[in-house]
Amino acid sequence: MVKVIMGLKGSGKTKQLVDLVKAAAEAEPGNVVCIERKPQLTYDLPYTVRLVAASDYRLTNYDALKGFVCGMHAGNYDITHIFIDNLFKIVDRTYDAEAEDFVNWCVAFSEKEGVNFTMTLSADVALASDKIKALF
Repeated sequence: MVKVIMGLKGSGKTKQLVDLVKAAAEAEPGNVVCIERKPQLTYDLPYTVRLVAASDYRLTNYDALKGFVCGMHAGNYDITHIFIDNLFKIVDRTYDAEAEDFVNWCVAFSEKEGVNFTMTLSADVALASDKIKALF
């Protein structure tokens, strides 16, 4: 399962994501991971959630992020949910075809490996394709 939370800056995406992370940490039997650009959610998330600062690993493009996710999963098959806060800040991009390709990759990875994804995209909802809107 992949869930996308999309909206302009200041629309409450991160707050919504934090609530979902907390719920997943309580309900899911496996490990929960939250990837963000810099460690800003340290005090907002339960200690059981693995918080990853992408800036520590220089994840500057989608291929690097895909490799990072695959490596995390290969090292820990107990990961049941990966949250990504503000995808575009992590990879220093804006909404484009590559962003849609990454989301589609997450859908395929989720189906194959059984890992759920929830991510926030800071962009106008009107830019989203029908395929991405189906993930809202």
